[in-house]
Amino acid sequence: MNSPNHPTGCVTARSAANLPLPLEDLRFVGTGLVRPECVVANAAGDVFTADWRGGVAHLLPNGSQRLYVGPGPAGLALKPNGIALLRDGSFLLTHLGNDDGGVFHLQRDGRVTPWLLQVDGVDLPPTNYVVEDGAGRFWVTVSTRLKPRALGYRRNCDDGFIVRVDTRGPTMVAEIVAEGLGYTNEVAVHPSGQWLYVNETFARRLSRFALRADGSLGAKEVVTEFGPGTFPDGLAFDEEGHAWVVSIVSNRLIRVAPDGTPTTWLEEADAEHLAWVEQAFDAGTMGRPHLDGAPSRSLRNISSIAFAGADRRTAVLGCLLGERLATLRLPVAGVKPAHWHYA
Repeated sequence: MNSPNHPTGCVTARSAANLPLPLEDLRFVGTGLVRPECVVANAAGDVFTADWRGGVAHLLPNGSQRLYVGPGPAGLALKPNGIALLRDGSFLLTHLGNDDGGVFHLQRDGRVTPWLLQVDGVDLPPTNYVVEDGAGRFWVTVSTRLKPRALGYRRNCDDGFIVRVDTRGPTMVAEIVAEGLGYTNEVAVHPSGQWLYVNETFARRLSRFALRADGSLGAKEVVTEFGPGTFPDGLAFDEEGHAWVVSIVSNRLIRVAPDGTPTTWLEEADAEHLAWVEQAFDAGTMGRPHLDGAPSRSLRNISSIAFAGADRRTAVLGCLLGERLATLRLPVAGVKPAHWHYA
């Protein structure tokens, strides 16, 4: 994370001629990771990532690594997609099983307990993402109810939903607060606290809901719609109120202005592969091979972003296919996440 500092200050007027940034600017951390889809970072310099060996990989500031794993449902390995760092240093994991989902609590000694398996009396399908907000609420997403999930890789997919979980009272209260989403992926609360943003991957749009003080949501608004090759997955905000969106398949890192204008800051895509994906997407036949076969060399199907480093200007990029994490210095700081000062 000790890369040279880039210029500070407002970056909204940066010349498009300088973008996308060259891949030579990338640095890499970690080794031997298994599907490190979701990344989080804290002020102490730790980076944590989901790992399909059954838990969380921990990349320490001194360059060493640790692995925290535990048993999943029915003794099977957990398949964590999204992870959240908790105040006591333990984790919440969303389980992306073939048929089952839910959110599980993982201690660093390997103890695993169910945290959320049902909402409104219905078992959670394979579950995508979990994040804590500044008010102490948790937001959980389910991309689709379809099985297998690849049936949701369609423009008309609209069965994703968002769950709000409130743990601040005597009992935990979970409620579905938004439905009808086009393959729900990561969510993030706007720095103002007034909006909940969400990526709809196969509807190819970034949307938002007005977030009221009681945690209820207003009507959905579309912030921007993305064009060919962009399938929005990861999501985070910078201190200037712009959203950073990570696209699978095309390995794009896109900065979306408050007015919805997108600017591509990073990309590693193969034109022939993208054409094949687009043809399948238009025909309604897109499947796992289109995600798992991206022929990139540096960015291995990037899927998430965390702002790391003491100045929060180092972007750390999770991925679906790589064994390490790409990092990139940016000239703007990310917003402090709720877990920033958690140990």
